[in-house]
Amino acid sequence: MKDIIDVIKGQIREVLTKAVMEAIAEGLLQDVEVPEISIEKPRERTHGDFSTNIAMTGARIFKKSPREIASVLLDKVKVEGTYIESFEIAGPGFINIKLNEQWLFDALKFIFESGESFGSLDYGKGTKVMVEYVSANPTGPLHMGNARGGALGDCIASVLEKAGYDVTREYYVNDAGNQIEKFALSLELRYLQAVNGEGSVEFPEDCYQGEDIKEHVNDYIREGLEDLTGKDSEYRQKVLRDYALPKNIERIREGLERYGIEFDVWFSEQSLYDSGELRETIEKLKVNGSTVEYDGALWLKGELMDSEKDEVLVKSDESTTYFASDLAYHVNKFNRRGFDRVINLLGTDHHAHALRMKNAMPALGIDKDKLELVLFQLVRLMRGGETVRMSKRTGRAVSLDDLLDETGKDAARFFFNMKTAGSHLDFDLDLAVSKSNENPVFYVQYAHARICSMLRILEADGVDVSFDDCPDLSVLTTPEEKELIRKLAEYPGEVLLAAESLEPARLTRYVIDTASAFHSFYNACRVKGEEEDLMKARIVAVRSTVSVIRNVLGLLKIDAPEKM
Repeated sequence: MKDIIDVIKGQIREVLTKAVMEAIAEGLLQDVEVPEISIEKPRERTHGDFSTNIAMTGARIFKKSPREIASVLLDKVKVEGTYIESFEIAGPGFINIKLNEQWLFDALKFIFESGESFGSLDYGKGTKVMVEYVSANPTGPLHMGNARGGALGDCIASVLEKAGYDVTREYYVNDAGNQIEKFALSLELRYLQAVNGEGSVEFPEDCYQGEDIKEHVNDYIREGLEDLTGKDSEYRQKVLRDYALPKNIERIREGLERYGIEFDVWFSEQSLYDSGELRETIEKLKVNGSTVEYDGALWLKGELMDSEKDEVLVKSDESTTYFASDLAYHVNKFNRRGFDRVINLLGTDHHAHALRMKNAMPALGIDKDKLELVLFQLVRLMRGGETVRMSKRTGRAVSLDDLLDETGKDAARFFFNMKTAGSHLDFDLDLAVSKSNENPVFYVQYAHARICSMLRILEADGVDVSFDDCPDLSVLTTPEEKELIRKLAEYPGEVLLAAESLEPARLTRYVIDTASAFHSFYNACRVKGEEEDLMKARIVAVRSTVSVIRNVLGLLKIDAPEKM
């Protein structure tokens, strides 16, 4: 049993389906196909544990009012051997379902015995999925958009793994194209200024203005490497680019590792040029009639992308575009490496490009539904109610490293996953570093540490807290105990919903609620000093809670401290 909630929903569907079939057999309902039975949690606990609108959705096909249908069904339901206690008609024809308490005890027993594996699903059945995220140009430091996209992408990958997918995390290194040419030119001009004086050459506004360009040049000179003053411009740019680019990529890699992100693959855009894959992709599009030529350039037909505008692939100077190399990259993903699904995380400012890319897939023989887009809004940093744009340390735009210096990995990853990708996010720096219950990551980590402390104290007092055999759990009767078990039992379902929706924010909300349920339990229910059967049952609840909280934090790659 991977998910008792799933088992219960299956029981509800089976009981109601049999009731429908029996009613049809007795002529109480028309002989039609049984409508799909959706099951939801009511907003109010007093309305029951679950509800279904089958009577509402069946009104049209059964040609009866919802309340008539519900009345017929409730007269036929048989709940023996299930976790269902009763059905009740509500409002215009909703059916509320109340469960018996045995499900709580069975759920807690399963959670306790499953330990760290609880919540692991086989939903994905090993389907090969690539999640590509961050993929920032290697021409400067990572910024806030990269920080949010990194946290989202990494947690989406973790959730998919938990749900049973075979996941590859990939960073697309944009080491070819216009931005690299501009990077090389910026290095060359700063080099000439460093050697011959700042006024020796003009530094255009469209070149990279960051201090990191000067730092690369100064390091090159300080290391006593080849004198480039007498060399031609093309050679000088190549040498400086080959010196600085690997350093930038390594800095990005180190910064991401500090952030808890490690990629399985770092894929070079330049490799598409070197291998001939870019040229092959363009030729394939030409052969299958997907291109048109005019103004001395080669274009992908706009109609193929559900667009009124064509998209240039090869410019009049015979250079290829980023769009062309991106097409070749996706051919590599699907056709050469055989991924069943590809998920790209991009800022909303890339929406138009991403949509054209997705719509262009059929021109390459790829099902466009296999390419999924997660578009995320950018983030606004706040301190003292004011927007923060500059780093206190460097006086420049706040980078990922600046953020990690101030808040640490845990707060950054948690905060970036507290809202859905498409929502605007105000990141409160003051809240992120506060050690109070208002800080959600502190609140959750404190719950974990409090449980670990409880178990250490009990063990120091001679109480066995590491037993393997599950005791009688029916002694857990208080509202706080029941609410905690209910919340723990929801975890596999939350993993599944997060995997289906590609929204890890479900898990941050879930773990906050779980911590809240535990704190209520802690305040209402003693463990030490109770009768042994009750004490052991509560220890099971406590151990199960710490396991689930640690499990969720592990998915988010956030530390689960045992002391705070």
